[in-house]
Amino acid sequence: MTTKLTEGVDAGAVWHYGDPFREQKALVAGRAGVDLSHRPVFTVAGADRLRWLNDITSQDFANLAPGQPTVAYILDAQGRLTHVFGAVDDGQTLWCHTEPGRLEPLLAWLRRMVFAARVEIAELDDHALVLPPGGAPVVVPVADLEATIGDVRAGLWAMEAVRIASGVPRIFLDTDDRTIPNELANPESNLLGPAVHLSKGCYPGQETVARVYNLGRPPRRLTQLLLDGSVDRLPALGADVLLDGVAVGRMGTSERHYELGPIGLALLKRGTPVDAEVSVDGIPAAQEVLVDPDAGLHWRPQRGLGRA
Repeated sequence: MTTKLTEGVDAGAVWHYGDPFREQKALVAGRAGVDLSHRPVFTVAGADRLRWLNDITSQDFANLAPGQPTVAYILDAQGRLTHVFGAVDDGQTLWCHTEPGRLEPLLAWLRRMVFAARVEIAELDDHALVLPPGGAPVVVPVADLEATIGDVRAGLWAMEAVRIASGVPRIFLDTDDRTIPNELANPESNLLGPAVHLSKGCYPGQETVARVYNLGRPPRRLTQLLLDGSVDRLPALGADVLLDGVAVGRMGTSERHYELGPIGLALLKRGTPVDAEVSVDGIPAAQEVLVDPDAGLHWRPQRGLGRA
C-alpha cells in the first residue's frame, strides 16, 4: 500500500509503503532507496563553477572532489541562512538539489552573483533526485529513477525519522529567518553532510560565523526532543516550546522513530537548562543535547560535533 502526502512542503512525495517502521530499519541498514523526485534539481556548469561557489557559499567547493556529496548554505550579511542546496560534482558539472518551493529564489540569487564568472546555471525537467540504497542523494535521468531506487523502498516518513534521530536539521523547517549556522548541529550523516567550512576564505556572512565560533554563545541551540509517547499526536511545526509556561524555543520537524518513539528537533534559547523537561503543543519532552551551549565548543572537530 503506497500512501502519498497531500499537503505541506513535501506534498506528492511517497509517505510510506505500508510499513514505515520496517522501512526505517531497511533505510538504516542501507538496503532501501527513497524517491525524492519532489525536490527540485538544477545544474551549475562552466570552468569557474567551483571557484565561484567557493566565494559565495559556506562550503569549500575549491577542494571538492568529483563524486563527493556536499551541502552548502548561502547566508546574508548578518550570517542568517537564506538558501541551502546539496550537490555532487562529476568533474564537469555540479548536480544540485534544494528544498521544495525554494528553487526560484535560489536560482535568482545565484544568477545575480555570476558577474564575469564562466558559469552556466540550468533547471532540469528531465532529471530527478533519488537516495539510492546505502548511498547519498544523487540526480539521475527520470528514465533511470526506478532502477536507482531499487526494489526495497522507504518513504519520506522513514527518511525524516532517521534524519531527526541523527540530529540533522532540515533548513526552512527546523530553522527560521533568524537562524545562523552556529545554532545548528551538523553530525556526520549519509543523508546530509556538514555545510560550513571554517578554514577557507571569506564569503557573505562569514564574519558572523567566525565571530560566534571564536567567541561562542550563539543565541539558540538545536536540540533533539524525546516526546511523550503517551500522547497520540505530534506537535505542530513552529509551535512554541515552553519551560514552566514560558516560551524558550521553536518546534521544528517531528516524527515517530522505530526505536526512539516520537522525536523532534527544536531551536531552544541557549540558556535553557539542558536537563529541564519542556513541553510543546501540550506534549511533555526531554532534551537530547545536540549543540553544546558552551562557548563555540560545538564547532570544534575534536568534540565530534559540527565538523566542517
